[in-house]
Amino acid sequence: MTGDRASDRAKAGEESADFGFERVALGRKQERVDAVFHSVARRYDLMNDLMSAGLHRAWKTQLVSMLRPPKGRPFRHLDVAGGTADVAFRVLDAGGARTEVTVLDINESMLRVGAERAAGRYPGRIDFVTGNAESLPLPDETFDGYTIAFGIRNVPRIEHALAEARRVLKPGGRFLCLEFSQVDLPVLDRIYDAYSFHVIPRIGARVAGDAESYRYLVESIRKFPTRGAFAGLIEAAGFRHVSHRALSGGIVAIHSGWKVS
Repeated sequence: MTGDRASDRAKAGEESADFGFERVALGRKQERVDAVFHSVARRYDLMNDLMSAGLHRAWKTQLVSMLRPPKGRPFRHLDVAGGTADVAFRVLDAGGARTEVTVLDINESMLRVGAERAAGRYPGRIDFVTGNAESLPLPDETFDGYTIAFGIRNVPRIEHALAEARRVLKPGGRFLCLEFSQVDLPVLDRIYDAYSFHVIPRIGARVAGDAESYRYLVESIRKFPTRGAFAGLIEAAGFRHVSHRALSGGIVAIHSGWKVS
């Protein structure tokens, strides 16, 4: 479907969603996001290192430090949109021997990368599930923690994903989301824009052979809700004690919420 046809259908009343700076029919967004991640799966973690100059590692470490998986008791954790298992491995390393992680991703190419990386590691403590964040194939009140890192902005209906996060968490469970945000510093914001729109697609073309996918990823960051607006969505989903913490001048933020009952 061309962008014009998608726009026509949106005008005709069909539910639509942002795909970067383009407006597309809702179902079409998921198809196109899947295509992006099929394309970049093998180079995804390398590209994260190159694009962030390694900062994504510190951001994920901060995410897991806020989760605080316990050392001495069972802890079941769900990492959504976590196909390559980068966050899952950190949770398993931070927790005790009774910490278990389910990695869920809609994209099987990403999950294959994670499963290959996990082979022989953490026996019996990690599993991989293909599933949609908007409709998790998992029972109610199963998990003590839920994380999603750099994934929720790719979900067509964010409010559905948040409702599902709350559903599968146990009472007392914590939701944590690491996502790109809005740069707060006046000089850094201009540098960051220039880097994002001009340098990142070139790195994508050279390293992953795919400039367009990384152009979409940059655009999707600019279309994501502000920190305050996203916090409002988390509260509307039924989470309590909602907070957010900006990191690296607002390049990313960690949002937190608790399932009280």
